[in-house]
Amino acid sequence: MTETITGYLFYEIAALLVLAAGIGFIGLMLRQPLIVSFIAVGIIAGPSALDIARSSDQIDLLAELGIALLLFLVGLKLDLNLVRTLGPVALMTGLGQVAFTTVFGFLIALGLGFGPIGSLYIAVALTFSSTIIIVKLLSDKREIDSLHGRIALGFLIVQDLVVVLAMIVLSAIGAGSGSDAALQDVLRVFGYGIAMLLAVILFIRFIADPLVERLSRAPELLVSFAIGWAALLAALGHYLGFGKELGGLLAGISLASTPFREAIAARLSSLRDFLLLFFFIALGASLDLSVLSASVGAAIIFSLFVLIGNPLIVLSIMGALGYRKRTGFLAGLTVAQISEFSLIFMAMGVSLGHVAGDAMGLVTLVGLITIAVSTYMITYSHQLYRLVEPFLGRFERRSAGQEEDAWQPQTDRYEAIIFGLGRYGLAMASELEKNGARVLGVDFDPVAVSYARQSGHDVVFGDATDPEFLAHLPLGHVDWAISTLPQHNTGVAHDDTRRSLLLSLRDLQFQGRVAIAAHGASAAADMRALGADLVLMPYRDAASEAASLVMGESRPSGGAPVDPAGQKEFAT
Repeated sequence: MTETITGYLFYEIAALLVLAAGIGFIGLMLRQPLIVSFIAVGIIAGPSALDIARSSDQIDLLAELGIALLLFLVGLKLDLNLVRTLGPVALMTGLGQVAFTTVFGFLIALGLGFGPIGSLYIAVALTFSSTIIIVKLLSDKREIDSLHGRIALGFLIVQDLVVVLAMIVLSAIGAGSGSDAALQDVLRVFGYGIAMLLAVILFIRFIADPLVERLSRAPELLVSFAIGWAALLAALGHYLGFGKELGGLLAGISLASTPFREAIAARLSSLRDFLLLFFFIALGASLDLSVLSASVGAAIIFSLFVLIGNPLIVLSIMGALGYRKRTGFLAGLTVAQISEFSLIFMAMGVSLGHVAGDAMGLVTLVGLITIAVSTYMITYSHQLYRLVEPFLGRFERRSAGQEEDAWQPQTDRYEAIIFGLGRYGLAMASELEKNGARVLGVDFDPVAVSYARQSGHDVVFGDATDPEFLAHLPLGHVDWAISTLPQHNTGVAHDDTRRSLLLSLRDLQFQGRVAIAAHGASAAADMRALGADLVLMPYRDAASEAASLVMGESRPSGGAPVDPAGQKEFAT
């Protein structure tokens, strides 16, 4: 009998994994995050469709492990220093967006007929945005280190802290529910929580570094320890009454100060995604399609609120703090969806008996809509900004203090202006200056600008896609405008900041020549079609240069090797 049950469970899990792979592939083709695909798998595998997911206890166990591991990795990567360095913008934008969404979401839920407790749960759930999805999308677009990318990460971390606080409050309320001595139970849970926090602090202070350093000698053992540590503290948190989620988070925080946290996170991220698959399958399988269909109207209202209202409040706060409308808009798009934490938060509410299944289904449907739509909004953020830019003037001060640069060029005669001061752009500036050219650098990243100035380069802070900024540059005597700006991974070669720069220079009747860095033959052809005089292909050019050097060093005796770089002149 045991073998039959085991065999059936194996068949069931195998079917779910194959279904997840197939649906995930379709989602990949549609550029959708796996969360959307995995919830769809749960709905298809649930009783409303194929009725494959029947072993609910086993699936729930894997789901709980996935949640504990997710919180562990959040704690492991919780970078409070980023919030501190970004200062007011991270705190004010993060807390302001949370407060706005909670207040107005609560009022909307009340207007739609939900009770006060259910409305509060829904409103709080709508405040969280998915750090995992945002980091993935910004990394794909190479914008994770941009100004708006770092600001977005800052207020997403603030949101994560709010999530933790909300879960602590829920756990304490859950401990006191159904008890005559509710206050006493709540105080007991907080007391256990403080004791566990003190134990974690002592672990960090005296044990974490030497223990992890010793375990790192066997990478497999380090991974096993990390998983066991996360499960142990999650189980302890559940036993003491403040929840597996908080226990898993504390486990991550306890190892966050060790030098091996990135290695641990990298090795566990795939396991986290695998286990979370079962959380979303369990979630999707628990949804009744008839209930979902009844919630479509409310879900559309809440989705529009998240997709439009959340970015607008971020844009407003950042504008008031002195950031330009472009920075505020691009950062605001990152909060135009709800998070996997929203679903976990609602699941906690259901388990405590505070909310009914219809509220859970509503938030899940809002998650599906907002995650799906916001993915395209973030992927095509620059094109979207060009469409709405004429309507965003009211969100920007006349003087954008946080992005104003008092530095002025040392001369109005430069042979070259380089847009983009990453490693490639900065190296090119150095080489040109070695050859006697006067070079002005332009970048929209304050860190890159500061580093380039410390290295002795003339650099101005500004947005290469802003025609007004370009009009104030000393373009009159410039021989070359060189763009090393990254190509955004939108699937369309010409839809990026380089195209905007080319068109703006053309509109300003720039008389010099334009060089554009491109990756791939199609992107290079597109830049030439738009009027670029020279297309630089860094990888190809570096390979050609390296091959020339190798062949030069390999020449037979009778002549010294020639450095091809020395034969090249700037004004070709």
